[in-house]
Amino acid sequence: MSGHSKFANIKHKKEKNDAAKGKIFTVIGREIAVAVKEGGADPANNSKLRDVIAKAKANNMPNDTIDRGIKKAAGDAANINYEVVRYEGYGPSGTAIIVDALTDNKNRTAANVRSCFTKGGGSIGTQGCVSFMFDQKGQIIIDKEECDKDSDELMMFVLDAGADDFSDEEDSYEIITSPESFSAVREALEKEKIPMLSAEVTMIPQNYVTLTSEEDIKKINRILDLLDEDEDVQAVYNNWDEPDDEE
Repeated sequence: MSGHSKFANIKHKKEKNDAAKGKIFTVIGREIAVAVKEGGADPANNSKLRDVIAKAKANNMPNDTIDRGIKKAAGDAANINYEVVRYEGYGPSGTAIIVDALTDNKNRTAANVRSCFTKGGGSIGTQGCVSFMFDQKGQIIIDKEECDKDSDELMMFVLDAGADDFSDEEDSYEIITSPESFSAVREALEKEKIPMLSAEVTMIPQNYVTLTSEEDIKKINRILDLLDEDEDVQAVYNNWDEPDDEE
């Protein structure tokens, strides 16, 4: 669909996350807390919690840490007051950036996100200013080396499970679903014990922007790195055509 492999960037991000596990575990811990508050502590009856648990496992979060997070959230549900907030803005050369955050203090988070944009020469825009350039989709990436099924067999399997699209990239398979069928497709793959490099509902750009100036590339990397360090920030989406050899 996008014809744009995220495999190398995901592997690169995973290496960064391995070096900064505290941040990714904080992010997932908040997602567990919100999922438990919204749908209860039993994953069997809470598909959102099942998806967060799958994400936690993909990021090598230990099972006992996941269980502790669920128990803590269940016992503390009345005190969980995280709000989901989205910020939209522009990086260098009109690149579009969307920031999703979970926060217990919107003023603090807004100021921090604005500062990240400003330090990288970008600017925050109004709600909706760039999100129309993205499609919300489920995206599952599978490392070819980790998958026993051949391409045709895997394609038929995921399309039968409800996927919209399947692409065979150089090092990976990319599966695209609607947000509604994401959980069903992910769970079908899990049942078949097919390891997933990443599985999430994400914002996929309709078009990508290539940055040619070293200065612009330095600026957008500064914005993305600063956002990545902020504990309130859950996810960042952008339409920069990052080079696949970045790692």
